[in-house]
Amino acid sequence: QLQLVESGGGLVQAGGSLRLSCVASGGTFRNYVMAWFRQAPGKEREFVVARAWSGTATPYLDSVKGRFTISRDNNRNTVYLQMNSLKPEDTAVYYCAAARGYSIGSSSSSPSGYDYWGQGTQVTVSS
Repeated sequence: QLQLVESGGGLVQAGGSLRLSCVASGGTFRNYVMAWFRQAPGKEREFVVARAWSGTATPYLDSVKGRFTISRDNNRNTVYLQMNSLKPEDTAVYYCAAARGYSIGSSSSSPSGYDYWGQGTQVTVSS
């Protein structure tokens, strides 16, 4: 049973940066596609980006393109989300997710495509 623990959320002013981390344990990290989702109050969970062990990544959510970057350290079983130029509309709970598999697929942008989820970390961007 893979376990995911996120950290790095917090309160930041607009224009600031945060780096989220998600550490995986209980499984072989390279066997999973790792993703970040987010959910704002009253809204559905939204796909941000995913990255396979090989480095292949999905396109980013349009609203974060050029500002967010996903990376993974396969030696540390960790996936990161670097978030720059943050905006108030980025405020949400950010979730790390893992899907069994080595490569990006058609289900990689859907919450239903993921087998394991972290508990979420709150990101609040003030204007």
